[in-house]
Amino acid sequence: MQSEIAIRLKLKYSPIAVLFTNEKPQEALEFTEGRWGCVAAMLTAAAKGKQVVFSRSTFGCLGGGVGLGFGNMYPQFPGGFEYFLSTGKEGYREGEAYKKTPELARTLETSLPITDIPEQYVVFKPLAEVDIAIEEPRVVVFYANPDQLSALVVLANYGRPGIDNVVIPFGAGCQTTCLIPWGEAGLEYPRAVVGMTDISARPVIDADLLSFSVPLVMFKEMEANVPGSFLEKPAWHKVAARISNNE
Repeated sequence: MQSEIAIRLKLKYSPIAVLFTNEKPQEALEFTEGRWGCVAAMLTAAAKGKQVVFSRSTFGCLGGGVGLGFGNMYPQFPGGFEYFLSTGKEGYREGEAYKKTPELARTLETSLPITDIPEQYVVFKPLAEVDIAIEEPRVVVFYANPDQLSALVVLANYGRPGIDNVVIPFGAGCQTTCLIPWGEAGLEYPRAVVGMTDISARPVIDADLLSFSVPLVMFKEMEANVPGSFLEKPAWHKVAARISNNE
């Protein structure tokens, strides 16, 4: 499955397909059962050409399990996730101070579109390796620098009314690239989601990149809107000239 957007924007990495499936791919990267791991790091591996798989016993961390759509795992968090996300709690891991108080942190649980997918596995793979005749991505994720991200934001709004067809929510890297975009897919007019603003996930992604995730229906809409759009106009050509191929 090819992406004209990726070609026009001269993306450094392949767009990533997020798939839900009951068939476990062979020879895919997978976390060891019961061991900690960062889902965002696996997303970067997929962008670089690897295929990765997660199950209900190999999702890396509790937040990752939530972010992949394996249900609400926050009640299982030792000491309470609301303390870990904020001030910390004596006898447990130091708080991250991403929310000012545990009370504010607790609102994350009710704000996220937490879901428990019926499928057994979540797969990340390069979009170019997807055979659309036999498999269908639920979400497509782009890694983009500021110039490329600007183009994605404009393209997401190009064929729609209004100015808010892209959102930048607070959340873990895996939540902003999988769970939240999948939640958008259930809306009449799904929005694109800019992500990887998670400070804890930033070390596993290039310093100049953010993610831009869309449910499949919006990806197809944006792909169809490339011809005749600003991507064929001098203003974009001027910006594109300073983007080196695969840089």
